[in-house]
Amino acid sequence: MLTTMTPAERVHAALRGEPVDRVPLCFWHHFQPQGSGERLAAVTFEFFKSKFDLDIVKIMPDLPYPEPEEAPSDVTQFQFLPHLDLETPAFKEQLLCIRSLRQQLGPDYPLILTLFSPLTYLFNFMGKHFSGKQRVIEGARRHPAEVEKGLATIAANLQNLMRAAIEAGASGIFFSCMGATSADFTPEEYRRFGRPYDLEALKGAQAGWLNIVHIHADPSQDGDQIYFDQFTDYPVSVLSWSDRLTGPDLSEAMGLTDKCLMGGLWERGPLTHGSETEIENEILGAIAQTQGRRHILANGCSIPDDVSEKPLHIARRMLDQLR
Repeated sequence: MLTTMTPAERVHAALRGEPVDRVPLCFWHHFQPQGSGERLAAVTFEFFKSKFDLDIVKIMPDLPYPEPEEAPSDVTQFQFLPHLDLETPAFKEQLLCIRSLRQQLGPDYPLILTLFSPLTYLFNFMGKHFSGKQRVIEGARRHPAEVEKGLATIAANLQNLMRAAIEAGASGIFFSCMGATSADFTPEEYRRFGRPYDLEALKGAQAGWLNIVHIHADPSQDGDQIYFDQFTDYPVSVLSWSDRLTGPDLSEAMGLTDKCLMGGLWERGPLTHGSETEIENEILGAIAQTQGRRHILANGCSIPDDVSEKPLHIARRMLDQLR
């Protein structure tokens, strides 16, 4: 049996595919920091470190990227999106949050900042619901040049923010990408409207050691399949997706990439309302698929904010018992 590892040792070993004393664990939901980086740092530390002692502290996107002053009514308006500097209030507060957490956690604790892809922000700007996303998709097909100009602007802004986040103390970026599913863009369209701007933004995170790309599938879109193969060469160490919701499963993904995999827990399954037996079965099933190598045990997407924390406590306790 391996001696007990620190969270940093455990996550580093998982990234390298080496033995771990137990599989690293992380889970998350959203907070309401009311625009304050200090407030977000406080609730983040309390949840991830004080309450659950998780292996990764994940700063949620609850200090969101600024939306246009006037809500866009047409995708052609995206070409006028502004270039933002690090004095932008939301950016300043995120960097303040990182510095505060790094000071509390010490120099080595895995700490990641959650940001969305340029395409995901366009979806949000047009409306945080299915129809808004569809309007962007359909609009990109009609007005590709204007949409691409907006994507390039956001990618440049994110690149600067990511670089500053790593310098402020983040171990890496959790980069969430929407649109790369069979219900959204075609694979060819994502290679045009998603991939180039994802990669441009991620240039800012090159100095991070724990960069993660999350391939998002909407839980309401039954049968949605992600374009997993489009992300296997992204410059990140970890691939995250809702493996309990959409393919590939963890065992299949082990043969599709040599990157570390992040998943195994269904965000609307046992982790939110299950019995001890159901939670244990899901944990053991996930670990069995990876043999405990190249694996960070985590929910596939955010847990609903209003559910009981009892299953989370069970999962956390159970993982130590399964060491």
